[in-house]
Amino acid sequence: MFQTFTEIADPAKHPPRLAALRKLMAADGLDAFLIPRADAHQGEYVADADARLRWLTGFSGSAGQAIVTADRAGVFVDGRYRVQVKAEVDLAHFTPVPFPEVKPGDWLVEALPDGGRVGFDPWLHTHREISDLRMRLDPEGIALVPVENLVDRIWTDRPDSPVGQVRLHDDALAGETAAQKRAQIAAALTDAGQGAAVITLADSLAWLLNIRGADLPRNPVVLGFAVIDDSGAVQVFSDPAKFDETVRRHLGNAVSIIHPAGFPAALATLDGTVRVDPATAPEAVFQILTEQGTTVIPADDPVVMPKALKNAAEIEGMRAAHLTDGAVMARFLAWLDRTAPGGLTEIDVTTRLEEMRREAGILDISFDTIAGVGPHAALPHYHVSEASNLPLANGQVLLVDSGGQYPNGTTDITRTMAVGEMDPQVRDAFTRVLQGMIGVSRLRFPKGVSGRDLDPVARAPLWVAGMDYDHGTGHGVGAALCVHEGPARISRASEVPLAVGMILSNEPGYYREGAFGIRIENLLVVQPAESRDGRYMLGFETLTLVPIDRRLIEAGMLSGEERDWLNAYHAEVFARISPLVDADTKAWLQTATAAI
Repeated sequence: MFQTFTEIADPAKHPPRLAALRKLMAADGLDAFLIPRADAHQGEYVADADARLRWLTGFSGSAGQAIVTADRAGVFVDGRYRVQVKAEVDLAHFTPVPFPEVKPGDWLVEALPDGGRVGFDPWLHTHREISDLRMRLDPEGIALVPVENLVDRIWTDRPDSPVGQVRLHDDALAGETAAQKRAQIAAALTDAGQGAAVITLADSLAWLLNIRGADLPRNPVVLGFAVIDDSGAVQVFSDPAKFDETVRRHLGNAVSIIHPAGFPAALATLDGTVRVDPATAPEAVFQILTEQGTTVIPADDPVVMPKALKNAAEIEGMRAAHLTDGAVMARFLAWLDRTAPGGLTEIDVTTRLEEMRREAGILDISFDTIAGVGPHAALPHYHVSEASNLPLANGQVLLVDSGGQYPNGTTDITRTMAVGEMDPQVRDAFTRVLQGMIGVSRLRFPKGVSGRDLDPVARAPLWVAGMDYDHGTGHGVGAALCVHEGPARISRASEVPLAVGMILSNEPGYYREGAFGIRIENLLVVQPAESRDGRYMLGFETLTLVPIDRRLIEAGMLSGEERDWLNAYHAEVFARISPLVDADTKAWLQTATAAI
């Protein structure tokens, strides 16, 4: 199994660790210390060696941070984790804090009314984060102090950093060679009058060099930093043991591999103008460059946008991956209908789906499968363990959010299924979520529209009933890369204009704590769209090919256009998936995709 179900949390461990941290803070003259979830590369997943927030507090979510003072320990989490955090941390010692409703700067001002010194590790916080925090704290007499990481100093059995082997990503799937990509970035630097750029995002490094790694679970990236200059030469700062001779020969002489311990010294030798992304690069990078007098140009990582704008080969690879995954999901849903409830548990569901994806050739799952029934479906990022494992029961919904890392693409699909007869409240909520998902899928929009403009479309059917959900409607997705990718998303916070080639999820939901949860998710790629008056318009092509549970739909709530979209979608699912599955699954699929 790619994922395990052993419960590793031990709340008794965390108060002594908190006490040890406070003792060290006092010895170093610090009134507070920041513990982020992130590593130096700001990715969603972190290696065990970088899981400082989990080690200190017990919270295992993919986003959050803790702030510890002499008498408080706040754990900041967003709407996805409000329930989970209460189950994972010792509430006698750690206090969940709702983010972004309460911002860290405001919390610190209230916690340190007489001012003070707040320690932070400059390799784990971005320049923008620290700059914004300073603006809030400086007027209050609260100083931010860069220090050696205090958690690392008390974490005596901290694991080693990963040394996963690097593999090549086929140029045919990438659509361009690494040399072509390096030349493209070098040309952009030259045009901007910039001599070099610092790359700190692991997926940017992987995309730029057409390599994939095994340093992290679920995300096929290589942990490392890079500097690319205006000639296209690249210095990669990552453990040389990860790169075998085949990979080195493929990368060529213009790419050098240097141990990450050499990164600070290499930064200190850069001169001229150097581009660094304040939103993703560590504060330490800015400190080193500024202290030596280098001209730092704060600008977006130059790889991020080319990576987000998938070329024809990448899109075709994603289409093929979704076709394969659609056949897997059809087999899985047919099996589920034949078997559920029948003594099945959440772990049974998770393991069977993974087995089917393994048979289809995945390299990994794209994230830990979320398989929650009844009240667990109301936890957007639920992870089943042996301790929490529930059986499927009649009258409950089962929410399964899952995906695979295929050689040619990355998938992410959520379906909510009925187990037995459903309460009318559930059917009503499901239909409203479906209406929001259809609304986004059908949209056409002009150039310049961003994800924040589309987000209300997904929520409108819920809003009219006084309902909502506490996560974004969609995130960017990489092509055989990270399942969560920037910079575009469908969210109130996103101002990045959508453009042809971007791949995004479309996943509205609804969650009633302790009762049920609903989410329906397809992946979409932005494409040119027809226009009646000749203006330039964009729209979406749906990549995901998986039936939506008709048993949960209140057909009378759908408009004619919504009904037509759903019937056309299901007709396409049957036409494209039925040739790929066995006779029993095909028969199930015909019923599951019948017109309503």
